[in-house]
Order: sequence, then C-alpha cells, then structure tokens
Amino acid sequence: MTRVVVVGDLMTDTVARAAYPLAKGSDTPAAVTTHGGGSGANVAAWLALEGVEVAFVGRRGSDIAGRNRDMEMVGYGVDARLVMDPERPTGTCVVMVTHKGDRTMLSDPGANGAFLPEDIERCKELFVQGIHLHLSGYSLINEGSRQAAIHALDLARKAKMSVSVDGGSSSPLKRMGAEPFLEWTQGARLLVVNAKEAEILTGRDTPSQAAKVLTAWYPQVVIKNGAEGALWYTNGRPEPVTVPAEPVDKIVDGTGAGDAFIAGFLPPWLEGQQPADALTAGCRLAARAMKHLGARPTLAVVNNQIK
Repeated sequence: MTRVVVVGDLMTDTVARAAYPLAKGSDTPAAVTTHGGGSGANVAAWLALEGVEVAFVGRRGSDIAGRNRDMEMVGYGVDARLVMDPERPTGTCVVMVTHKGDRTMLSDPGANGAFLPEDIERCKELFVQGIHLHLSGYSLINEGSRQAAIHALDLARKAKMSVSVDGGSSSPLKRMGAEPFLEWTQGARLLVVNAKEAEILTGRDTPSQAAKVLTAWYPQVVIKNGAEGALWYTNGRPEPVTVPAEPVDKIVDGTGAGDAFIAGFLPPWLEGQQPADALTAGCRLAARAMKHLGARPTLAVVNNQIK
C-alpha cells in the first residue's frame, strides 16, 4: 500500500467528559482521562491501524509527556520522526465533552509552535515521488509552525508527490482568514474539511455548493458533514458523491473522529477505488473513533491486530 507521510501537530489531550449538564460557576462530575492527541498524530495512528506504512513528522517537548507520546507513536507502528524541543513543553489540549458528546477545546501548542523548516529537512528522504503527503491544517494555522508546513508543501510539489490537506479547525481558520489558507495550499490534490470550515473558506453554507467553489483551488474536495455523512466532488461532475454517516448507538467522545475519517478515506482513495467506497471507509472509521474516549485507537487494540 502507498506509503504516507503525515506532517503536523502532536499533543497531549486531557479529556473531561461531563456526566451531567455543566454547572457554570460550580462543580460537575466528570470522567477525566489523558490521551495522545494532535490532529496530525491522530491521522498517522489511525492510518497505522488500517495497515498503512506511515511516517509522522512533528515536534515534541523534552518532558515526560513528550516521551510518552513518542513511545505511543512507535507502539502504533508509526515511523515517528519527532524533533525534541529543549525549551517548550509538548503541546497540550484540554477537551471538555458535554454529557451529549459536544466538544470544546482549549489548546496550548507548546513545541508545535516551534516546528521549523529545518525539522522537515531532517526527513527530506521521505519526500519522494510515489509517497503521499498529508498535511495537518493546524500546522498552517499556527504561525509558529507555518513555515515548516509551507516548506513541506514545497518539497512535496518539487518531488511530484500527491498531497492532501485538512482544514484544521473552524475558529482559528476564521481568525487567520480564508485567502492565505487557499493561497498556501493551492495545488494540493485533495482538500478535506468539515462543513463549517468549508463555509469559512467559501462563504457558502451548503456543503455541495462550497465543494464546487473549492474545486477552483483543489482537483478533489471532501466535506465531512457530521451526522449527515460526507461528500466528494471534482470538476466535471453534475453533483457530488455522497454517503450517509455510519450509525452510532452512543457517542462516547467525538474527539479525533474527523482525523479517523481522513485515515479511513485515504487508503482506498490512494488505491484508486471509487469515491463512494473511500467515503464509506472514512465514515466507518469515524464511527469507530466515537465509541471510545480519546482521539486515537487504543494501543491494546492496535497491537492485537498487528499480532
């Protein structure tokens, strides 16, 4: 299967899942757990679960959290190319999950904010034709890692690699603005965004309309639309290809579901399978991610599958 290089963010997620509606100004019982996170790292971990040969390029702190995240990536079977930052801690995200499964995130990028073009250069041998680059949108949105992300895109273009990019997150994307993001990522073969990110980039509040606008910049566009499923569009088609979401009886934690979708979609898409099949694979893995706490598959499950 085609090897994938993921460039992006590595985080530690502290997930607080409330048992009841939040009592503002008071206490609410919650299950609080710590997990590996970061959109880029999550995509790499789920790709490894799918049996893809995958490398992850990122930056971590020299703290215990960074060491643990590094060891986790290796445990998933990912070729982890993590540069150790001597000053900044590993990035941290506090994920507050309501009793209904809705999420609010507070992020401190930590070492991700010092991700440098030199860090990409250390892994230059990965940027060759025949390998696919997936770039986490967070690396472009974060000013401290932006030049590293742009350098990765430049190397991929020169090597004639296929490239996919995701939108990161709607609020920081809106703060940065659509025009810079579209300019930096133009030429990528595939853009993957959710409905809100698509609206921010195009001004269209209907996913199918937004997808058609986005093909002015990207040959292929995928829009994740939550409980409505997902769609794929390319120029020349009268209408997008759509698939429904896979039903989930109980959403435990939606953190990382979008990253899992990307990891489910990419392998069949890279193999040239029909877009509907790739979308279905993405929705399947996203549904799996929502059934447990944390943004990644559990290591016990991954190691079991490897055996």
